[in-house]
Amino acid sequence: MTDHVLVPVDGSPLSFDALRHALTEFPDASITVLHVIDLFDPGYGVASDSDTTYEPLVGSDEWYAQVEERSETILEEASQLAADHDHEVETASEIGDPKRIIVEYAAEESVDLVVLGTHGRPDEERTLFGSVAEAVVRRAPVPVTLVR
Repeated sequence: MTDHVLVPVDGSPLSFDALRHALTEFPDASITVLHVIDLFDPGYGVASDSDTTYEPLVGSDEWYAQVEERSETILEEASQLAADHDHEVETASEIGDPKRIIVEYAAEESVDLVVLGTHGRPDEERTLFGSVAEAVVRRAPVPVTLVR
């Protein structure tokens, strides 16, 4: 039985498709939506007006404000999507390497299943899945469902 599902979202359409899948397939499960802010690519999966190609490990106050606002927007959209499915979700936000944070979160928070999109951004070169999905599939201590 699947009691706790982790759905990492990055703001991309496939990440929200993964959330829809989790909400539909596991209506009785507790669902946690996790947004990980990548220090070196905080706009990953999201169209942005600002240059986010590189920020130092310790960013400016303005940088932190921008990424926190973007994260709040993504998590609010996820919460609204869940409400549209008559479900409530827990939300969490972390700063770091998404590949590492997602796997650690799944291990530390007693997650039974991870559901995530195959890609955070369109990439014609990668036919099966993106680098975050690949790392999570290889390293997660629980089953992983990829949504394409």
